Amino acid sequence: MTETATTQPVPDRLRLLRRGFVLEGATLAWNVVGVAVLAVAALRARSVALAGFGLDSLIEIGASTVVIWELSGTGRGRERRALQLIGGAFLLLAIYLAVQSTLVLVTGFRPGRSPLGIAWISATAIVMFALAAGKARTAKALDNAVLRTEGRVTLVDGLLATAVLLGLLLNASLGWWWADPAAGYVLLGYGVKEGIASLRH
Repeated sequence: MTETATTQPVPDRLRLLRRGFVLEGATLAWNVVGVAVLAVAALRARSVALAGFGLDSLIEIGASTVVIWELSGTGRGRERRALQLIGGAFLLLAIYLAVQSTLVLVTGFRPGRSPLGIAWISATAIVMFALAAGKARTAKALDNAVLRTEGRVTLVDGLLATAVLLGLLLNASLGWWWADPAAGYVLLGYGVKEGIASLRH
């Protein structure tokens, strides 16, 4: 039987590659819809955390695109360029969140409640954790470092959604308006970390 360099039978490897494409396609589709939903929710509530998570969704779209290119065998040069662009986007996200979150805290601006934002972020956390688990299993079977790394980004995306959800719930239930910019700072730290890691890669 013909086997690949990873000693996997060709049919098994093709099946795993198809699963990788499906997982990345699902991530891509969810985040495309999410950008629109979060834009509406952020504008209505004037929420820094929702706006920041919407920008993070844009970056996740780019990361999924990079993995799809890599699984298609388009070459490492293009992958490196794309990762550099993603790294720059993460750092721009961090700058935006630093400025906006600080302004909100300094001025004492109170964001409104966002039932739409709470509903979407709740669903996003569940979906991202499920996708991250699927990517981890598939990446291990394929021995694919790029899919494994992007799977960790998806896992962190789920954790960030949980942090943003906590901020939204505290604001809505207890009136803790500062929880919204605090969630923005959590996203800021993530943006700096991932931006530097992508640029170094």
